[in-house]
Amino acid sequence: MGSIFLVRHATTAASAAGANLGQASDPSLTSHGQVLATRLGRAIVLELAALPHDEMRLISSLARRCLATAAAIGAALEADAAGLSTSVEDGLREVDYGAWEGLTPEECRRRDPELRAAWEADPYVTRAPDGESGQEVAARAFPVLDVLEAWLAAVPSRAAVVVSHNHVVRLRLAALLGIPLPDYRRRLRVEPGSYSVLTFASGVDGPSVRRIAAMPPDGPIGGGTYNA
Repeated sequence: MGSIFLVRHATTAASAAGANLGQASDPSLTSHGQVLATRLGRAIVLELAALPHDEMRLISSLARRCLATAAAIGAALEADAAGLSTSVEDGLREVDYGAWEGLTPEECRRRDPELRAAWEADPYVTRAPDGESGQEVAARAFPVLDVLEAWLAAVPSRAAVVVSHNHVVRLRLAALLGIPLPDYRRRLRVEPGSYSVLTFASGVDGPSVRRIAAMPPDGPIGGGTYNA
């Protein structure tokens, strides 16, 4: 069975502070986040020791925080994986928070109490002000992942690492695990630098789950925090 690692990028200043970080700003990792990304690469190599991986793909969002995380993972994989290919996908970018960019959840509630309440109840259909809904994120991210998962299912000795964002990862996990998509934010939590591992096989309905939202050895670094 081909395996996929769904990775949330490592820690940024915004994720450490619990503030919204979408598309309007493009920071890289903190120094602690860079250490976490290195640990993440080592953890993925250890996971791969139990999985066939004659062909590997490393795919990243275009955001700097994802590219930096992917670079650390790639450095670890280069010594382990034959046939490693790398690429970037614009469809994997984070939700557009619009006017909520850079705000904490409490600041969003003070600014737009009714809209924030509706968004917290159902972020799949409710848009951030001047931003996106979860449904719009899924519409661009899921086709990228559909193609990749079909590639994995076709050959058991394939593996892929996808480095993306909070909402992208949670939406895809919800879809794969059969969680109603309006509940993706309430039911799933993915810390910066966490990873999930699932395997796909041709003719099998749904993936097998190996790991969900795991942290690399030694856990979060430097206040890695769940944000909106």
